[in-house]
Amino acid sequence: MLRQAVRPAGLGPAAWTMVVFGVLALAMGALGLLAPRLLLAALGFRFVGAAERPATDYTPAFLMASSMASLNMGVYYVLAALTGTRRFFSWTVPFRALTFCVFSLGVLMGYAPPRFFAVAAWELIGGIATGAALLYEQRQERSVRYG
Repeated sequence: MLRQAVRPAGLGPAAWTMVVFGVLALAMGALGLLAPRLLLAALGFRFVGAAERPATDYTPAFLMASSMASLNMGVYYVLAALTGTRRFFSWTVPFRALTFCVFSLGVLMGYAPPRFFAVAAWELIGGIATGAALLYEQRQERSVRYG
């Protein structure tokens, strides 16, 4: 069923923004599951070993859950792109802007290290790119339809 719906040769600009974000989200999720220390280091967080954490600190469980969510989200984005689910593309734009705001606020409030702002920026840039690509495609469709 999916095989019939997949149209990789016909991906437009908006779909490509979804593929790029999806592959990165998938890769970061996999990295968090397979090598959490590397992911934490890449994001500017210090790894705290089990001996240093109190017994009630479930940071590794949260990291595992976040990584699995990232991996799943990456798969959803790629599948949405390959099947041309443009409505899903448009849903991501405001939520990526919201994610930028929340992540940036987290950095400003000291919940995350300054390097984590790069993740916030990636979200905003990706949302803008997807939104701009959707507008471009919409204008292209109108010009073809109305000449």
